[in-house]
Amino acid sequence: MIILEAKDITAGYTTEVNILYNVSIHVKSGKIVSVIGPNGAGKSTLLKTIFGILKPTSGSVTLKDEDITALKPDKVAKKGISYVPQVDNVFPSLTIQENLEMGAFIRSDDFSQRIDEIFELFPVLGERRKQKAGQLSGGQRQMVAMGRALMLDPQVLLLDEPSAGLSPILVASIFEKIIEINKTGVAMIIVEQNAREALKMADHGYVLAMGKNVLDDTGESLLANEEVGRLYLGG
Repeated sequence: MIILEAKDITAGYTTEVNILYNVSIHVKSGKIVSVIGPNGAGKSTLLKTIFGILKPTSGSVTLKDEDITALKPDKVAKKGISYVPQVDNVFPSLTIQENLEMGAFIRSDDFSQRIDEIFELFPVLGERRKQKAGQLSGGQRQMVAMGRALMLDPQVLLLDEPSAGLSPILVASIFEKIIEINKTGVAMIIVEQNAREALKMADHGYVLAMGKNVLDDTGESLLANEEVGRLYLGG
């Protein structure tokens, strides 16, 4: 079952200049979709458009067949989509626990159990829950950002470059956590420059270039595609 679909999206940061041109993408319930492509392809723009930060000049975004194209980000979040941006994704002056509490800003129920579940998922954060996020390593900050996004128990999680700037060891750790989160039933759309690793864990993958759909297939098939390997996977 398709849970989220962006169809024929044309969008940009001004009304005069578009970054995306008729881009379509979908993710099925409980699956991982990876979006790869060169810098400037429009990958991050696509996530921002899905989440309502940018409004498309044409096209639509639907969640479980409900049109959410015109909704603002807080309303999109209430519908069941969470978004982790690449940069500025934690509150550095707040503690880890306070960051998680901020992630529950639209919840009116008791979310203490959800915080405990996040700390079970990320034990290193539980051990440092009173430490300010600004004092953490890059990998730990990324875990905080992901944990905060999970506070709303989303149906779909959008991740923008989760491995950016991390050491190889931390990259492996973050990808392990992504798989662990997905196993709980959360569907994901992941924009990632580490294309090979992103496709390894993807049920389906999309290649964007110059703001357009170039190719899509299973993650396994894209990994085996010689042209994809030559152009986007470094050989």
